[in-house]
Amino acid sequence: MDNTDGNGAGKAAALYLQEHELVLVTAESCTAGLIASRLASAPGAGRVLESAFVVYDPKAKHRHLGVKKATLERFNLTSEAVAVEMARGALSHSDANLAIANTGVADDTDAAIPAGTQCFAWAFRDGSRTQIFSETKRFNGDRNEIREAAADYALQQIAHYHRRFKA
Repeated sequence: MDNTDGNGAGKAAALYLQEHELVLVTAESCTAGLIASRLASAPGAGRVLESAFVVYDPKAKHRHLGVKKATLERFNLTSEAVAVEMARGALSHSDANLAIANTGVADDTDAAIPAGTQCFAWAFRDGSRTQIFSETKRFNGDRNEIREAAADYALQQIAHYHRRFKA
C-alpha cells in the first residue's frame, strides 16, 4: 500500500468501498473525525462517505447515537460494548450500509486503561440483515500518533470484516 502521502489507508478504503458498493458513516470519539477525514481526502470519497458523527462527550454519545447510560457505567467509555452501540446508532441514523465506530484513550487520562487503548466496531447492513464486529487494539506513540494509527487501522480492517460479513 502506498503511504507516501500519509493517506494510503484512506485511498485503499475508498477503492474498496467503491468496488463493493459500500457507503460509510462514522461514529468517532478518540479519533475525532480522522477516519472520515482520511477517507474524504481520497478521490471518489463523495460516493462512499455519507456522514460522520464526532461524539467525544458521553452525553453526546447517548444523545446522538443512543449509547445507553447503563452501558457507559458498566463497561466504561473505552470498551467494545460502547463502540458497538455507537456503530449501531450511527447506522440507524443514516442510509449508509457500513458504520465504523471508535472510542479509546490516547494518553494516560484513565488509570484503569492503558494509554493507546482503542476500541472499534464495524457494522454492516444488507437489507434487514445487520452484523457488527468489534475489537480492541493498543497503539504506541504520542497522542496524535495513536489517533492517526487508530484511524488508519479502522479503515484497513474494512475488507477483513466485510469478507466475514459476506461469508
